[in-house]
Amino acid sequence: MDNLMSEGLSLMVFGMGFVFVFLTLLVFATGIMSKLIAKVAPEAPVPAKSAPVVAVAAPAGDDELVAVMTAAVHQFRKD
Repeated sequence: MDNLMSEGLSLMVFGMGFVFVFLTLLVFATGIMSKLIAKVAPEAPVPAKSAPVVAVAAPAGDDELVAVMTAAVHQFRKD
């Protein structure tokens, strides 16, 4: 029984080590391929799409609120 347990543990360690080495190599290979593709075919810049303008009717007497909201929207769109 003791021999069977030690064989099981050695098989487990071997299997986990093999998976660890394989995944490590996979991470390095993916990084190298990513850098190679970035050099060979750089990504074209994507033009920014403008958001559609939506008109919202504000209730009468809320001029200050409308001004604050307009400034917030302009600040958000600027970034």
